[in-house]
Parts: sequence; C-alpha cells; structure tokens
Amino acid sequence: MEDIIKKIEDYYEVVANFCDILREENKALNAYELKAVKKLYDRKAKAVNAYRGLVSFFIEHQKDLKELDERTKTDLMEVSYELDELIKDNEVLLRCRMETSKTVMNTIVNLAKMHNDANATAYGAKGGYYQPDNNRNAIAVNRTL
Repeated sequence: MEDIIKKIEDYYEVVANFCDILREENKALNAYELKAVKKLYDRKAKAVNAYRGLVSFFIEHQKDLKELDERTKTDLMEVSYELDELIKDNEVLLRCRMETSKTVMNTIVNLAKMHNDANATAYGAKGGYYQPDNNRNAIAVNRTL
C-alpha cells in the first residue's frame, strides 16, 4: 500500500505539471503564438510519458486503488477530470489551428495557380502563342512563411 501512496503523490505532481503545460499551450494556441507552442513541445512530451507510466501502473494495481479511502478516490477523480477537460480543449485548439494553416496554404497555392494561369503563354505547334492549361502545373511552397 505504501507503493500506491507514493505513486498517487507522483500522480498529483505529474497531473499538476501536465495541466500547467496544457493551460500555457492552450493560451498560446488561442493567441496564435506558435513559437510558444513549439517551445512547450519537449515539456509536454515528457509530461505525457510520465502520465502514461502512472496510468499504466494504476491499471495494473486497480485492486489497491479500490482499497483507498473515499476522499483520496474523489481527489484522484477531480484532478483527472480537470486534466481531461484541458486535453479536450487542447485537441480542439490544435485541430482548429492545423485546419487554419491548411486553409491558408491552400489559398496561397490557389492564388499562385490563378496568377500563373493569367500570365502564362506558350508556343503552339504552329509557332504561335496560346494560353496553356496550367491547372496541373506543380507549384513549390515554402511552408516557413
């Protein structure tokens, strides 16, 4: 039982850290501060790994968790629910930002293609100019813009 109590203490610490990281990342995502999000990546990855390890331990020791007092069980559930809500918010924000980035890049590519179509000319088989179909032309895009 001593081992489970130590793991519960570790769990509270890991979840508190993970929640702090998610709050910070969610705030950065809301503000479109992608550099701040990138800086959090390593910390988030470590927090996820620590969290997974503890959850795995608790799954293996479910019978020990059932023997805990009601207050400890309630506390564990409350911090878990808080983390769950932050994870859900984070997922929505990440998906939204990825879709926004994809839409912006597609718009840029389509504008480039339209510009290319309007300004392109080519020589025909008889030596005259004609307007080629450039819709199938490849366009390179620098994604670091």
